[in-house]
Amino acid sequence: MGLLESLGLRRDVVEAAPVDDGTVASLEFQLERVQERLAALAREDIGWDSLTGQGGAIFTREVLARNADLVRITSIMNPLMKRGKQIRSSYVFGQGVQVAARASEGGQDLNALVTAYLTDEGNEAAVFGAQARQGIEHDLFDDGNEFVAHFVDPLTGRVQARPFAFDEIVEVVTAPGDKFTPWFYKRVWTEVLPTESLGALTRQMTAYYPALTYQPLTKMKTYNGHPVMWPGTVGGAAVYHIKVNPVGRDRIWGVGDGYSALPWSKAYKEFLEAWAVLMQALSRIAGVIKDKNSKAQGMRAAANQIQSGPAGQMVATGTGDVEFPSKSGATLDSESGRPLAAMVAAALGIPVTILLADPGVTGSRATAETLDLPTRLEMMGRQEVHAQFYRASVGYAIEQAVMAPRGPLKGTVLRDGDRLLIALAADQEATVEVNFPDLEEIDIKTLMDAIVMADGTGKVPPLEILKLILHALRIRDIEEILDQVTDDNDQYIEPGVTAGAAAADAFKRGEDPATVV
Repeated sequence: MGLLESLGLRRDVVEAAPVDDGTVASLEFQLERVQERLAALAREDIGWDSLTGQGGAIFTREVLARNADLVRITSIMNPLMKRGKQIRSSYVFGQGVQVAARASEGGQDLNALVTAYLTDEGNEAAVFGAQARQGIEHDLFDDGNEFVAHFVDPLTGRVQARPFAFDEIVEVVTAPGDKFTPWFYKRVWTEVLPTESLGALTRQMTAYYPALTYQPLTKMKTYNGHPVMWPGTVGGAAVYHIKVNPVGRDRIWGVGDGYSALPWSKAYKEFLEAWAVLMQALSRIAGVIKDKNSKAQGMRAAANQIQSGPAGQMVATGTGDVEFPSKSGATLDSESGRPLAAMVAAALGIPVTILLADPGVTGSRATAETLDLPTRLEMMGRQEVHAQFYRASVGYAIEQAVMAPRGPLKGTVLRDGDRLLIALAADQEATVEVNFPDLEEIDIKTLMDAIVMADGTGKVPPLEILKLILHALRIRDIEEILDQVTDDNDQYIEPGVTAGAAAADAFKRGEDPATVV
C-alpha cells in the first residue's frame, strides 16, 4: 500500500481507453491548423491601433512603420498589389515631367542653373531621374512618406538632394501652437564608418534636421540634447517632407496608398487558392468500381491505376465498370472573386479592368471611359503633390545660388519671420514651372487646331505657343529647342529673322544689340 492509500487520500484510477493512431494524427493535424491560424491572425493584427489610443491618435509612428513594412512586403509577393503599384506610378510618371524656370528679362540664365541642378549626377540618381522618380512614388505607395534632404555647399551654393528612409525619421517637431509648420525632423540611423585596421564600424546616430522653410535668425546648436544639423554645416541638410493620405487631425504623417487594399488583396489571393484546390480535387474525383464477381485483387489494381494516373485518363480493366459521379453543382467560377478584386481597385483608385489586365465580359467601352475620368483626376492630384515638391526643391537651389558668396546668381536676401526670401537682380522672376503631359488622350489634330486658334488671337506670346506645340508633339527634352530660338535674355527670336534685324529690334527696346548677335 502506498502513502496516499494509507492516508485514505488516493482514489481508484480508471484506466483510459486506448486511442488509435488515426485519432492522434487527426488531433495533431487540427492543432497545427489552429496554430497556423493564430499566427496568421497575429500577422494580420499587426498595425491596428485603437481609435481612442494614447493622445487620441489613430496611428502611432511605430504602427505606421509596421504597416508600411507590411504593405512593402505584400506589394512584392502579391501580384495584384504589385500591378497596382506599377499602374499608379505609370500614371504619374510614365510620360515624364518637365521642370524649368519661367523665361523673363534680366540677363541671368535661371534655366542653366535649374538644368544643372536636376541633371547633376547625384541628384538625378537619387531624386530627379526616371528611376528615382519611380522609386519615390513606390515609397509613397508603401510608406506614405518621403523625406528629401538638401545638402548645401556654403561657398558656392550647390545643392545636393538625397532621400532619407522613412524608418529613420522618428519624430516631427512643429512650431508651438501650429501643427502645420514643421521645424525639425528627428533622425535616428546607423552610420557605417570604414577603418583601415578594424574594418567597418557601426555607430548609432541621432540628430535633428531643420525643415526646408525653417530659416530662423538664431540657430540653436542642439535640441533635446542632440545636435541640429543646419544646412551649410558638416553633414547638415534641410528636409522636405512629401506625404500622401495624411492621417489624424494634425496630419503630420501620411499613410501608403496600398494600406487600405491589404485585406482585400489577401482575400482575393485566398479565394484563388481555394478555387485552384477545388479544381484540382474535381479533376481527380474518385470513381466507383462495379464488379459482379467481386474479385478483390482486380478491384485493388484498378483503384491503384486510377489513383496514380493523371487527371482525366481513361482506365480499362477486366473487373467491371468504372463509374464517376456527376460533378454538376460542385464547380465554382473563378469570376466569383471579382468583387474582391474590385475592392482592391477601389482602394488603389484604378479601374478593376485595368488592375486585372482583363476588359471583362460585362464591361463596355463607355463604362471604361467613365471610370477613367476619376482615375485621371486622382492621378493629376498626385502629380501636383510631386510638382509642389519640385517647385520647393528647385526654388531652394535658386535661393542658395543667390545667398552663397560665390553663387552663380545675383540678388538680395529678405527676411520674413523665420523664412528667407530672395529677390533676383533687375526684378527678374524666379518662378519654377512644372509640367506633366496630359493624361487624357486627345487627338493631335484637335490639339494643333486649338493651338493655331490661340495663336490667331494674338494674345499668347510666340514662345508660349512654341512650348504648347512641343508638348503636343510629346517632345521630351524641349530645352535644347528653346535655347535655339531664344537670345541671352530668353527673348524669342522668330526663325528666319536675320542677325541684323534682331539687333535692330533689341536696339529699339533699349537693349544692347550685341547680346542677340
